[in-house]
Amino acid sequence: MLMLPAVAGASVDPGSALHAYMRGRLADGDGAPGLALNSYRQALGRDPASLSVARRSYFQALISGDRVLALKSAALLESDGLLPRDGTLLQIGDALNRKDWASARGLVDRLVTEANFAFLAPIILSWISMGEGHYAPPAIDPNDRFASLAKRYADEHQALLALGRGDLDMAEPAIHRALALRVGPAADMRLLFAGQLAARGAKTHALALLPEDEADLARARADIDRGRPPAAGGKPLSPAQGFAYLLARLAADISTDNSTGTLGIRLARIASFAAPEESALRVVLADLLTRGGYSAYGVEEARKVVPMGWYGALGQAELVEALAASGRRGEAIALARTLAAAPQAGAGRHVQLGRLLAEDKDFGGAALAFQAAQARYPEEGVPWALLLFEGSALEQGARWSEARTVLERAARIAPDEPTVLNYLGYAQIERRQNMDLALGLLKRASALKPQDPSITDSLGWAQFVTGDLDSAVPMLERAAAGAPADVTINEHLGDALWAVGRRYEARYAWRAASVFAEGHAAERLAAKTKEGMKPEYAAR
Repeated sequence: MLMLPAVAGASVDPGSALHAYMRGRLADGDGAPGLALNSYRQALGRDPASLSVARRSYFQALISGDRVLALKSAALLESDGLLPRDGTLLQIGDALNRKDWASARGLVDRLVTEANFAFLAPIILSWISMGEGHYAPPAIDPNDRFASLAKRYADEHQALLALGRGDLDMAEPAIHRALALRVGPAADMRLLFAGQLAARGAKTHALALLPEDEADLARARADIDRGRPPAAGGKPLSPAQGFAYLLARLAADISTDNSTGTLGIRLARIASFAAPEESALRVVLADLLTRGGYSAYGVEEARKVVPMGWYGALGQAELVEALAASGRRGEAIALARTLAAAPQAGAGRHVQLGRLLAEDKDFGGAALAFQAAQARYPEEGVPWALLLFEGSALEQGARWSEARTVLERAARIAPDEPTVLNYLGYAQIERRQNMDLALGLLKRASALKPQDPSITDSLGWAQFVTGDLDSAVPMLERAAAGAPADVTINEHLGDALWAVGRRYEARYAWRAASVFAEGHAAERLAAKTKEGMKPEYAAR
């Protein structure tokens, strides 16, 4: 239950804006975004001039998807010059939806002045020109310091703008340039382009964008092949839709950097406000919400993607992640099994299932899933990461002999990959097998990635168990400095310090390890902190 703190010298009227605002702040802190949203909505209604309430309401509305509250809060913040920079994008999307081209242009001018998102301006202005009926291509100044950023998104939108005008000759090379810039399969972009091409009679070119052996693209490919209407009828994108795709792509790109906080989520939500009918945008938003710690909203957004639609498979994959992050692991695993069992299911679906099973400690099932993922590649082309996943599942499932064979194969494929070398080396050190060989693997891994605390710990522990205490202690101290909250690293350091007679420091390291330790590790650490080191208390 949420309890409101007392306010010194006064009671707080339960019907007041302050009471609602305080309830919203507490709900924020308790991870109850739905309650927080309702509280801020009430607070703003009771005190519409409060800038503190407006600011909180603005951010909560973007996280939760309350468009009306977001726009209302943005207007209040703007009146006092406190509108966050992404607020201008929110207002541009609203103007585009209303086809108020003059207001949209004025807001883009402000976007340029504010600078943060100025590199988007040429593309947005081009979409506005389409709405006005006199198309002008994106005018990117090559001398602008952010020109390279604008160019990253220009090809996709040149293609979409050309498709909207029916200019396939200009669209096709731009499509291929846009796809070449993306990392990975870019299934959502392929579906978007394929739908637009198919609607304009370019069936062959549309099908060429959709590989036959990809389950995520199968429904779209079947529809196009049978002459069925493409997703959303394949109508030319409106300026609001074009703007939305631009923001969603930017949101996905910047969210690979954790330092951006909720910015990616806010941009993706603004995109969904601008084009609420676009399933592709819901897929992006669901992913970012889940990864940002808002998995309940991730579930909500993923469920808005029609399972039998063109983007259904992508939406279902995001639903798996959101369900798992929400603690609904049984539902997540069941759905992941269904997706992995689909004809032509890609390696990613099997990896998703394998990862969930491994987290559920079904290591046998996880190993089978990772093997199924490998079957999607020719034998000589299996990625080392899939072998590492399988080897890890087998090792954790107490099938070390099989695991070692798989891990050694991974090391042959990727002899300079420190993650593989570390896993294979440390697993053998744990079992006191092939000690010299294992130590050599760990030295090589550390040389390749000297700043990785986990690898540094592995090498330090290997030096400890092989009797090289002079090397082990400083190596483990360096590992602990790099990961001060890591249970295993601090326990290893404590054991090594005890062995060299630094008993007080050893107990300090064990206490640090015990802060986050659980189960047998917690019991072992408590015992040796109290009694000192005994053979039965040694770390692995």
